[in-house]
Amino acid sequence: MSTALEFHTHAHLSHSIEQSVTIRPTGGPLGAFVTGIDASRPVDPLTIFRLKQAIIDHHILIFQGQTLTDDEFLRFATYFGAIFVPPKEIPVLASDAEGKTPDIVPIANVEGGYTGNGELHPHIDHQWTPYPSSASLLYALEVPEIGGDTTWINLALAYDTLDENTKRQIDGLQLITYNPFKRKPGEPRPKYRLDPSAPPISEAFPHPLVRTHPDSGRKLLYLSTDTEVEVVGWPPEKGAELIERLRVHLEDPRFAYRHRWSVGDIVFWDNQATAHARTAFPAELRRVLKRISLAGGRPF
Repeated sequence: MSTALEFHTHAHLSHSIEQSVTIRPTGGPLGAFVTGIDASRPVDPLTIFRLKQAIIDHHILIFQGQTLTDDEFLRFATYFGAIFVPPKEIPVLASDAEGKTPDIVPIANVEGGYTGNGELHPHIDHQWTPYPSSASLLYALEVPEIGGDTTWINLALAYDTLDENTKRQIDGLQLITYNPFKRKPGEPRPKYRLDPSAPPISEAFPHPLVRTHPDSGRKLLYLSTDTEVEVVGWPPEKGAELIERLRVHLEDPRFAYRHRWSVGDIVFWDNQATAHARTAFPAELRRVLKRISLAGGRPF
C-alpha cells in the first residue's frame, strides 16, 4: 500500500467543521501517518469510523504535531474504547497499593514516571491479565536527542510467515504469561517456567498462543519475548524450546516498524495485533510521554 487514502468529512457540532484527513502508510510492515486531525478538538463521526478501520488495517496510527491537555487526550482516546482498568489483585504498570492505576500513566524517566531509561524488550501490555488491554495511545511531551525509539512488531505477519508445520503445531495451544509485577525489583526473571514443582509467581490466565483478532479475524502470534511463560500441557523442556524458536522468529526485522519520536506525536497502537519495544537512552536526558490504555476482552 503505497498511495495515500484521502477523504473529506463534515461534522455538525455547535458549528460546522470540515476536516480533510489523509492516511499515509509508513511503507513498512505496519503503521500509517494520519494528517488533518487536531486531536484536541471534537472529531466527527465519519472520521472516527475511518480511524477505527485504519487501526485494523495498519495496526498503528501516528498523529504528529499535537498539543493536548489531559482532558483532551482522554476525550480523544475514548472515542476508541473505555479506559483499561486492571483487576484489583493483578498489578500492572503504575498500580498502587490498592490495585488502582491512573487513567493517564506517565511513561517518563522523571519523578513520578515509570519505565526509566533502559531498554524494554518486545512485549504485549497486560498479557498476564484475564482481559488484556485492546489498544494504547502514547503522547510525547519531551523526547531525548539520542535513543528512546519505539519499535512495533506486526504479530499477524509474524504468524503468516511461519512454516506450515509450525502453524499446525501451535494452533490450539494455550500460553500462560506470568505477571512480571509479582516479582521483587531486581529479582531474576526466567523466560520459561522450567520447574513445575515450584509455586508459580502469579495467577495463571491461559490465552491462545495463536490469537484471532476480534475485528479482522486474522491469526496472530500472541507472544512477548522476555516474560516468563508456560505452554499448557507441555513438558517444560519441550515448551521452552518451542517458545525460544518462536521468539527468534518474532524479532525478525521484516515484521517491525521503528518510530523516532518528536514532541507532539501521538501513536495509537492495537495491543491485540502488535508487540512493542524501546531502545535505551542516556539517563541524563529527559523522556516524558503519557499513555492511555483501552479495555479489551478475553482473547480467543
